Amino acid sequence: MHHDGLSGRERAVLFDLLAAARKVSNAELAALIGIRLDGEMRRRLNDLKLVESEKRGRAFVHELTDAGWRWCGDELLAGPAGRGTSIERSHYLLFGLFARYMTAARLSLADLASAVPDAPAEGKHVRRDAAAGDGEMSARVAAAYQVIAPRPGEFILLTELREQLADIPRPALDAALAALFTTQRVNLIPQSRQQALTAADRASALHIGGEHKHLISIG
Repeated sequence: MHHDGLSGRERAVLFDLLAAARKVSNAELAALIGIRLDGEMRRRLNDLKLVESEKRGRAFVHELTDAGWRWCGDELLAGPAGRGTSIERSHYLLFGLFARYMTAARLSLADLASAVPDAPAEGKHVRRDAAAGDGEMSARVAAAYQVIAPRPGEFILLTELREQLADIPRPALDAALAALFTTQRVNLIPQSRQQALTAADRASALHIGGEHKHLISIG
C-alpha cells in the first residue's frame, strides 16, 4: 500500500533507514538527518507497518519492515508532482533517475542499499548489518583503533581507521562513528594543520557538528 499522506520528516526517516539497511538508533538518526523517531511520529510509522521499533535499554532502535522497503521502492518512482519545495521536487527527479537505472541494470533496492554485489534471492530483500549489530560495530571500531593507536587516547587519522574497516560500507561506518561521537564514546576532532592533510584524509573526514573531523581517539 502506498501512503501519500506522509510528512517530509517521516519520509526523511524512511529514506535514512533505507540507506542504513539495518537497525538505527535515535542518536544515529539525529546525527545523520537531525530527526529523532519518537512520540507520535514513531507510533504513526509503526501503526502503518512501515517501521519496526524496538526498545534497547532506555532508547529505541528502528528498522524498515518489508512494507517499508516496498514504500521506498514506490516512492522512487512517484515523481515530483505536488511536492512542496523546489529542493524536494529536484530530489524526486533524482530518485526517478536512480529508479530507471536500477530497472535497466536489474538491481533491487536491497542491492543498492546494502552494497552486496550478489543479487538477493527472488522475492526477498537482503538487509546487511555491516557489523551484525550496534554492539559488534562498536567493538570493531575499538579493535581497529587499538591496532593503529600507539596507546589509548592517542589521535589517529580516520583514513587509517577506514582502511582497517574497509569491508564495512561507508554509510554504515559513518553512522556508527556519528553515534559513538554523539554518545561520547569516541572523540573526533578536525586536523588543525590543514596543510598536513592528504586528499585521502580529506575524503575520509566525517562531517558532524558543523565541521569536518579528521582525527579520532578512544580513551
